[in-house]
This record gives sequence, C-alpha cells and structure tokens, in this order.
Amino acid sequence: MCNDYRLRVDAATIGDTFAELKITLRFPEGVPNIQPRDDIRITDTAPIVRAVPDDPRSADLVQRRWSWPAPNRKPVYNFRSEGREFASGRCLILTDGFYEFTPPADPAKKVKDKWLFTRPDEPLFCVAGIWRSVPELGEAFTMLTMEPGPDVAPYHHRQIAVLDRGDWASWLDPAVSAREVLRPLAAGSLRVERVG
Repeated sequence: MCNDYRLRVDAATIGDTFAELKITLRFPEGVPNIQPRDDIRITDTAPIVRAVPDDPRSADLVQRRWSWPAPNRKPVYNFRSEGREFASGRCLILTDGFYEFTPPADPAKKVKDKWLFTRPDEPLFCVAGIWRSVPELGEAFTMLTMEPGPDVAPYHHRQIAVLDRGDWASWLDPAVSAREVLRPLAAGSLRVERVG
C-alpha cells in the first residue's frame, strides 16, 4: 500500500485551487511553510485540509503527522474504507503524486521498481483521509484505501482513495455518505511512470 507520496505545490497554489471550488481555506496555525518534497513518508509531517464545524464552505489547512500507532505499535498509515461511513474526522490529504512499488522487472536487481501516479492536467489532487488525536502524539492522519481502479490494479491489489476534484467538499461533509464519494477513478484518470 501507499507508504510514500509527493507534494511539490506551494501554499498559494493550494489556496487558489480551493478558492476555485468556493472553499475558503483558513490557516489557524498560520500559513505553513510547505517545502516541495518528492518523498513524504510514514511519520513525516504533511499538510491536510479538514472541515470547519458549522461552516461547510470553509476548511482549515494544518500540518500533521502521517500515521498513528496501532495497539501493536505498528504505524496506521493506510486504513480500509469498505463498510465504514466516517462520521467524524474526515480530511483531505494534499498531493501531486503517490508511489507504488513492484518487484523488479529485472530479477538480478535487488531494489523494487518505483511507480509514480499523477493526475493529468491537475497540479494538485486530494486523497480521502481521516485524522484523530492520540495521547502520545497529538493529532495524526491516515490515508483511506479501497479496491484498485483500472490504472492501479496492474501495480497493486489495493489503492488509496483518490478523490475527483468535485468531491472534495463532499468528503469534508460527514452528512454525505462515504459510499457516494469513495469510488475508483475511471481508466486513464491517473498517469503512471517508472521513477526508480
């Protein structure tokens, strides 16, 4: 499953993208210094967008840790979405690409092949996530997963829940059923390239 993703987009571009969707971004902790990163990994801090209670057209951009510890102490960085509604704690995880890894095409190689998935013509997209507060860490987030769509299936038997841009506001609204929003993208929605 996804344990590495990319974000090269700055805070101004993020703000403009949400403004186009008529979602007002607030920065309750100040405008974050979002540095371009090719690799955001488990336990790293990264930006998420979450709903503002009682204000469906506003959302807060904050930076939080990716993953919280499970009872066995392993990090919960992906969370199965099937059969769940997520009545609270929904968030959007900002990215411009995510990675999957496959066994090397060349059996002599020891390192797995690394594949980058991006959205054609979209400099920024969002993954459905949830956040929670945990005593030992404070607030942290995880990515939701689902059955793979046609673009991801050749590379992995699961995929993270990439949202269509028109569904971002719906995901932030817990009154909207998760089943209406969490669905695989159509074939050709993701561009795939080998990067390592």
